[in-house]
Amino acid sequence: QGPRRLPHPPNWQNDRQQECRKQVGACRVFTVSLGDLKPDGEDDAFRKFKLKVEEVQGTQCLTNFYGMDMSTDKLRSLVRKWHTLIEAYADVKTTDGYTLRLFCIGFTKRRPNQNRKTSYAQSAQVRNIRKKMIEIMIREGSSASLNDLVAKFIPEMIGGEIEKATEGIYPLQNVYIRKVKTLRAPKVDVT
Repeated sequence: QGPRRLPHPPNWQNDRQQECRKQVGACRVFTVSLGDLKPDGEDDAFRKFKLKVEEVQGTQCLTNFYGMDMSTDKLRSLVRKWHTLIEAYADVKTTDGYTLRLFCIGFTKRRPNQNRKTSYAQSAQVRNIRKKMIEIMIREGSSASLNDLVAKFIPEMIGGEIEKATEGIYPLQNVYIRKVKTLRAPKVDVT
């Protein structure tokens, strides 16, 4: 004789399984490449978004922005010899009550007719650039909602703004918001 077949579970077990599925799915965080989220987004595949499941409705998961990161290979490809790497971070409270921590990275740039081998910024210049980065991140973040801010991350508008603002101190290149963490989020009503 083969193995005994069990009868189909009664309805209460199906209901219990669905309830368990909801509990397991809620609060789970998924990491998705921007290349997968956007049509024809192969150029932006280095940017990874973290999405947190707020509620499960049947087979659908309702997600919300939870964080952003850059792929390791992209970060490593930006770092070069003979240039200064400048990093800064700032805590920002959006208009809709989210508290985010933004991390910025930038690199010094060779001037067009430069003869010197190195493109190092002096420590005072680095401090001024870092101050400018923090100021711009706070200004851009605190004047927008979470959705507007995420829309600014995708085309790298904040990085471009920092490049323009720091041109007078020391010209920068490859300025990116490299990471975003959600520190505090308001209670979301999904109804």
